[in-house]
Amino acid sequence: QVQLAESGGGSVETGGSLRLSCAVSGYISRSACIAWFHQAPGKEREGLLGIYTGDGSTYHNPSVAGRFIISEGGDIVYLQMNGLKPEDSGMYYCAADSSVPLGCRHVPHPIEFRNWGQGTQVTVSS
Repeated sequence: QVQLAESGGGSVETGGSLRLSCAVSGYISRSACIAWFHQAPGKEREGLLGIYTGDGSTYHNPSVAGRFIISEGGDIVYLQMNGLKPEDSGMYYCAADSSVPLGCRHVPHPIEFRNWGQGTQVTVSS
């Protein structure tokens, strides 16, 4: 079973940057999809970016193009967030699954993931 733990959240002003980390432990397939999700207060969880551990390929939601970047280093998956806006506030979750269709090459959807972290809070003030 895989365990995920997010960290790095906090409060920033509009235009600021944060780097979130997702520590991955336990057994995970060499060909798994690990993704980041955002959930604003009162809204559904939205997929942002995913990375496929099989070949390192990534995919992003067009809504974060040019601002958010996903990367991995060892057992940690990072989410670099630049140019933050107040609407980026909310909880950020990482998730992992080895059975995501198409090798993770699409905007991730919560229903595709069985393993989740507890989330980390991000607040962007105007």
